Parts: sequence; structure tokens; C-alpha cells
Amino acid sequence: MKGSDIMELAKVTTKGQITIPKSIREMLDLKEGSKIIFMQKGKDIVIQNSAMLALEKIQDAFEGEAERLGLETEEDVIEMIKEFRKKRKKE
Repeated sequence: MKGSDIMELAKVTTKGQITIPKSIREMLDLKEGSKIIFMQKGKDIVIQNSAMLALEKIQDAFEGEAERLGLETEEDVIEMIKEFRKKRKKE
């Protein structure tokens, strides 16, 4: 383990349930009702907040789109949205 790695211990109940330690819940930004994903990576199991994973996938999917559309600033994005809404109202 590296110096920055965190290790926590959790006990499995007879129903297969665990309590995720507070430090891990905070790190993953988990709230009541949050969903988590268990992923196997080699011999390791990785736990991730499913909402954050979905956001990462969306970001990956849109990578390079701002350049392709000529969007350089936040104002460019706002203007594009305004134009889209105008066109949509006309339809």
C-alpha cells in the first residue's frame, strides 16, 4: 500500500450486508439511497458511486465535442443553448 491509500475494515452480516465506513462514504460522496457499483479489476474489487461513474461515461462520450462545435467559453455554451431553445419553440 502507498502512503495515501486508505484501508478500512467492515464486517459482513449473516445476510451478506456491510456498513460502508464513514470515511469511504464521504470519499465516494454516498448519501442515503445512493447506489454503488462493484467492479472487478484483475484480482481487486473496486466500489464506485454509480452516479459518478455515469457522469464519467458522459464526459468521455462528449470529449472533443466542444472543439468540434467551436465552443470555447461558458458564454458560447449558453448562447448555443439559447439558440437551440429558440429553434425548438418554433417547431
